[in-house]
Amino acid sequence: MDTAVEGAAPPSPDQVLEGLDPEQREVATSISGPVCVLAGAGTGKTRAITHRIAYGIASGAYVPQRVLALTFTARAANEMRNRLRMLGAPGVQARTFHAAALRQLQYFWPQAVGGTPPQLLSHKAQLISEAASRLRFSTDRAVIRDLAAEIEWSKVSMLTPDTVEEHLAHRDLPAGFTPQSLARVMRGYEDLKTERNAIDFEDVLLATVAILEEDDAVAAAVRQQYRHFVVDEYQDVSPLQERLLRCWLGKREELCVVGDASQTIYSFTGATSRHLLDFPAKHPEGKVVRLVRDYRSTPQVVGLANRLLADRRPARDSTPGAWAPPLELRAQRSSGPEPEWFEYADDEQEAAGIAEDVKELIQREGVPASEIAVLFRTNGQSQAIEQALADAGVGFQIRGTEKFFNRPEVKQGILQIRSAARAASEEPATKIVRDCLASLGYRDRPPASGGAVRAKWESLAALVSLTDRLAAAHEGEFTVPMLVEDLARRVAHQDAPVMDGVTLASLHSAKGLEWDAVFLCGLSDGLMPIGFAETGDEIDEERRLLYVGITRARERLSLSWSLSRTPGGRSNRRRSRFLKDLAPKAAHLA
Repeated sequence: MDTAVEGAAPPSPDQVLEGLDPEQREVATSISGPVCVLAGAGTGKTRAITHRIAYGIASGAYVPQRVLALTFTARAANEMRNRLRMLGAPGVQARTFHAAALRQLQYFWPQAVGGTPPQLLSHKAQLISEAASRLRFSTDRAVIRDLAAEIEWSKVSMLTPDTVEEHLAHRDLPAGFTPQSLARVMRGYEDLKTERNAIDFEDVLLATVAILEEDDAVAAAVRQQYRHFVVDEYQDVSPLQERLLRCWLGKREELCVVGDASQTIYSFTGATSRHLLDFPAKHPEGKVVRLVRDYRSTPQVVGLANRLLADRRPARDSTPGAWAPPLELRAQRSSGPEPEWFEYADDEQEAAGIAEDVKELIQREGVPASEIAVLFRTNGQSQAIEQALADAGVGFQIRGTEKFFNRPEVKQGILQIRSAARAASEEPATKIVRDCLASLGYRDRPPASGGAVRAKWESLAALVSLTDRLAAAHEGEFTVPMLVEDLARRVAHQDAPVMDGVTLASLHSAKGLEWDAVFLCGLSDGLMPIGFAETGDEIDEERRLLYVGITRARERLSLSWSLSRTPGGRSNRRRSRFLKDLAPKAAHLA
């Protein structure tokens, strides 16, 4: 059962289990923890764990308000809430670690600490810049961004400015910084926060842990509220998140974790798959269920992904215990086209070739632009693809940049729409919204240029498209105030509207998504694996990142690389070492 009619009787336990495969059903019916679900890409892990929660509620074992489902992104939390509502299980708290901790921190701060909670920083950049300037370090935006990343890594690894230095020795530090100087900047940043009574997002977790560990009454209240826990993407938890989870649990073991060590791609942020890999040993009485039936991709895509992982070999310097046999996926879909391989002379030719192939998929084969993605290792590779698509007249959206509702043009657009809602008008909502956004630069046809101009248009076009879809769903009885109400809900949950156009995204930001057709570009050594990946663990993480990219494709997969960075440049590049035994000896030559 995947849908519940509003107002209908709650589903029975048997109805909840309808349509699940044997392994998913085992997950759903294992409602007492500890439970570890090892779920490969495309195997329906979200389906399994939401049905587990719904089954627990339908059978009377769970009280909805006492279940906490934890995810890593607002989008994933929103998707889980929607699925649970459709399964007749509203009321379950589905939140990110940070959102759950922030809610508790704000509620318990007056009781546990006293006074008003500190101000939450939306960005670290200003204070980091001030801290570096006080110490006479010159910085630019890129350095500030790298410093912020190191500060975040140190805090989720539960390291302080006094203990971090020795752990920085093996990190790729921002240019011009040593472990000692970086620790000084971190100390200065922490001092500035204290002076201004501010905390950052990592402090939210740290402060919540501190209160739960030091105040028995608060810990008891939280544990009384939440009795059952589910953690999605458990391979990505940091030491700090794991510590917070254990604070929430106390001595109980009503925990279900879900993850795939082969999709661990955020080690540089402090995430570690060790908690997932060690879970069975730490909970010998628990249950382990493996989901390996891949419902997303064709056998051709699944076969390539399996072969990529089968070629993994531990290096001499690989961390002991970090290696585990990968889950071998079993494709459930019918056969599809073979992956295609392309070698280009330079990056410009590669981008043009991809744009031509994308245009053909859209115009000749009818693949929706929103079901096509071009994925790359670094954001710097995006510019050439953007320009090539713009030259080909193909619309696109860039994923992994600023959150949709934080974009200036989106904020301005929503303000314009709110103003229009206050004025009585007989015009259809779709026309009113178009007129509002025209003042911000919206036109029915996309601009020919790429970059910021195109990105702004795509944002405004997404608001127009959302209005059109809602008006169609309401059969024309749709008003601007109704749109304002929908937008308010979306802003609260960071539920961005679906944007038309081909998706451009880094491999990291593509995690958790899927498309009918995926183009993986820039697959040459130095980019895949990235040049600064040197240790066995780092190289293996790059292989897992490519695995994530491959498994984003449902039907069509194209893999390409170029021999030179610029036209006429030396052809000193080689295709990725990961493709040595996967790609045909003679790829298509452009």
